[in-house]
Amino acid sequence: MIKSLNKTTEFLQQRGFNDPEIGIILGSGMGKLVEEMEILHEVSYNHIPNFPTATVEFHKGKLIYGRIAGKTVIVMQGRFHYYEGYSLWDVTYPVRIMNQLGIKKLIVTNASGALNPDFRKGELMLLDDHINLQIGSPLAFRGVEQFGSRFTDMSQPYDPQMNAYLEEIAKAKDITLRKGVYIALTGPQLETRAEYRFLRLIGGDAVGMSTVPEVIVANHLNLPVAAISIMTDEGDPDNLQEVSIQDILDSAAKAEPDLILLLKELFQRI
Repeated sequence: MIKSLNKTTEFLQQRGFNDPEIGIILGSGMGKLVEEMEILHEVSYNHIPNFPTATVEFHKGKLIYGRIAGKTVIVMQGRFHYYEGYSLWDVTYPVRIMNQLGIKKLIVTNASGALNPDFRKGELMLLDDHINLQIGSPLAFRGVEQFGSRFTDMSQPYDPQMNAYLEEIAKAKDITLRKGVYIALTGPQLETRAEYRFLRLIGGDAVGMSTVPEVIVANHLNLPVAAISIMTDEGDPDNLQEVSIQDILDSAAKAEPDLILLLKELFQRI
């Protein structure tokens, strides 16, 4: 594992991915942040040694290095999901690589379904906590102690300083930024009415199929992380509407400008 990580890291360093400050994982339908960047280098996932390849048709599959809002960043344009058939080591491999390259902060975004009846499609939610209902753990492998404590503390998985900045920025810019608990499921199927009722009952405010494995690994590496969801549909079990992937992408695109504004302002503070 260490040899694989080192080979990937050396490959990227040789291509100019040096001394990044922030790592960013872009969720479904959230590619426009790249248009705000000064792109210095980019490489397709399938050209990077030992790197997984995105199989979801609406994920681009590029690692991009550049500058935005005064910071040097690495952006994952397209993430990996457990439902694609990857192991959780594969899903979180890019977080370990970005950490080895030197990032000091990690920002994760995703598309999710609103569970809280007060939350609406098209709004943003700042993750304050999560419930992991995915299968397994990205830390459940032999030799994990080479990378950090096996029994990683998760009492505060999301960085309070970055979260406080994001809430301040949202208030100043008049952006609706909800705060709540994200529930991660394996997917890829969407939820039934009974499942939505259950997820609400156990304290969820939004539900999705990503993010939590990456956040667990960030905590394992002592890497401060913040995460924001664009809520792309509403999981009202008493009035459940059929949702297509195109609906989700369209909703994400409409909310993305507010997300980009939040992140650019955040980068100037951290």
